[in-house]
Amino acid sequence: MLKKVAALAVITALSGCSLIDGDKYSQSTQAAIQQSETNLTNQLHSYSAQIDKQNDQINYLSIELSNLNNEVAKLRQDQAAQFKKLKAKKTTSEPPKQAKPVIEPSQTIVLGGIEKVKVDTIKQQFDARVDTGAATSSINAVDIQEFERNGKTWIKFHISDDKTAKEDQLWIESPVIRYAKIRQSTSEETERRPVVELWVQVGKIHEKAQFTLADRSQMSHPILLGREFIQDIALVDVSKSYLQSETK
Repeated sequence: MLKKVAALAVITALSGCSLIDGDKYSQSTQAAIQQSETNLTNQLHSYSAQIDKQNDQINYLSIELSNLNNEVAKLRQDQAAQFKKLKAKKTTSEPPKQAKPVIEPSQTIVLGGIEKVKVDTIKQQFDARVDTGAATSSINAVDIQEFERNGKTWIKFHISDDKTAKEDQLWIESPVIRYAKIRQSTSEETERRPVVELWVQVGKIHEKAQFTLADRSQMSHPILLGREFIQDIALVDVSKSYLQSETK
């Protein structure tokens, strides 16, 4: 009988220990789950805060981009307005190009072999040889000086004329249109000479012509008018002189 009672006591004690261990395991598991939930909640809050920060940055960048677009649009409007003003100013400042007059056969202008040429910029007249054998026109230019103006190459010079005293010579300034290679009759070597455009007048003919700044010191006249100047507007009678000149 005592043996049965002892066995029953041992079984009861073991059952109690098992229940106690089960409670401890359940509490540990719940604590771990709660900790995991807490960690997940903290991570979610952290991610949410990061997303909010990124959204704020995106909104800021969107505002900055909108402001930049507005500034670019304003700059384009200002540039367009400025370009329009410059174009209008250029149109009003530049003299209208004069078309070459259409001359009827009965109104044909005849030039002599020598004529007076008036250069607009200095309001002076010079003797000029009219030569249909020469393609281009040229000027006996001295004291040539190149300089830069508004990013372009300009040149200033005097027209050398035996009839004009040196102290009475006036400077002519003009942009360089191009450069031409000139070969002197006494040499095989070529020289690089600037070419300018000048408004000149011969009698009733008022034209803008290109002139090569050449050394004509050995020639009898400081200016040469070539056929590019006279074509379609005049004929030449080399046997006569000063047919269209006001003064001889």
